[in-house]
Amino acid sequence: MSVLRRYFSAEIYRAVLFVLIAFLSLFAFFDMMGEIRSVGRGAWNIEYAFIYVTLGLPAYAYELMPIAALIGTIYVMAQLAARSEFTVMRASSLSMGGVIRLLLPIAVVLVIFTFVLGEFIAPKCSDFAENFKRRIMGATISSEFRTGLWAKDVIRGSDGKSVAGSRFLNARKVEPDGILRTVKIYEFDREMHMLAMISADEARFTGDGRWQMTNVEELRFAPDRSPVETRQPALVLSRKFPTTTLQSEITPEIMAVLMAEPNKMSAVDLAQFSRHLEDNKQRSERYEIALWTKLLYPLAVFVMMALALPFAYMQSRSGGVSLKIFSGIMIGVAFHLLNNLFSHIGLLNTWPPLATAMAPSAFFLLAAISALWWVERH
Repeated sequence: MSVLRRYFSAEIYRAVLFVLIAFLSLFAFFDMMGEIRSVGRGAWNIEYAFIYVTLGLPAYAYELMPIAALIGTIYVMAQLAARSEFTVMRASSLSMGGVIRLLLPIAVVLVIFTFVLGEFIAPKCSDFAENFKRRIMGATISSEFRTGLWAKDVIRGSDGKSVAGSRFLNARKVEPDGILRTVKIYEFDREMHMLAMISADEARFTGDGRWQMTNVEELRFAPDRSPVETRQPALVLSRKFPTTTLQSEITPEIMAVLMAEPNKMSAVDLAQFSRHLEDNKQRSERYEIALWTKLLYPLAVFVMMALALPFAYMQSRSGGVSLKIFSGIMIGVAFHLLNNLFSHIGLLNTWPPLATAMAPSAFFLLAAISALWWVERH
């Protein structure tokens, strides 16, 4: 059994790596063609475009890993069936359960690799790539928005736990190093009466939830909450400070997340931002779905390899290797499309995030079990 395990491992790893490299080469070619149009803008040249495209490959590798595992395993199983090697193995008392036990350690390695790729490597490379491009081209994170970047925060009470109000922060520019430029802050109490309007030229995060602001102008209001017919004009207090400190739960990471695509974020960042949105009474379903998808996506490698197993029981007359590989490509494309489709449908219909993330893999797992049962009976 150990000889067979090493044989299966070598063949499947080699096939999966070949398929992954082929897909990455294709995606890199198309991305490079798209970046060529930006060459010549500012200091952006062909070398920078090549680096930018290369940094985006880990994210593609993460998304394509289950599909590569499916096609690579189908290729190996189809080759074994075409050369009658699998028939000899079955004649030597290799049952379907034995084949599953052979494939399981291989799948575990691929699952771990996929998780590490999606949680640590791909998000870091994507963030570095976007910051690298902005730095070279002289752009800022919020340059795409006409009014800058907005974020909502809560104002804590004196005990540091109770909610005393809400704060809306607007930054016209967010530099790649996290510095906020041309900042405006609007503070409200729990009844949404405006308490203050603060503007600053710059805000730097100093850690421990503190922002150091410079050239600050503050208008603080003391509204009259008496009945409308007897209400007096609000008392306005105007002050200026060279520097002041703002205590906030917003961090540079949260500001950067506002511009990031959820599917390119790590599970830790998704969990932290979802909690931040919940604390601020904002909708977090999109990020919760992305979080569960990120946690469950590596397990799709198990499902894809289970789907590939029935191809080993098909004889050559059932179709050549090329036809089986084409079938694998179609199954992989269907899985990818269904995974994206369920994310959008679940968000529109407010389905539970866990169920939305599990549905595509559960459907294909059921298909794999059905196919294995059919080939075992026939």
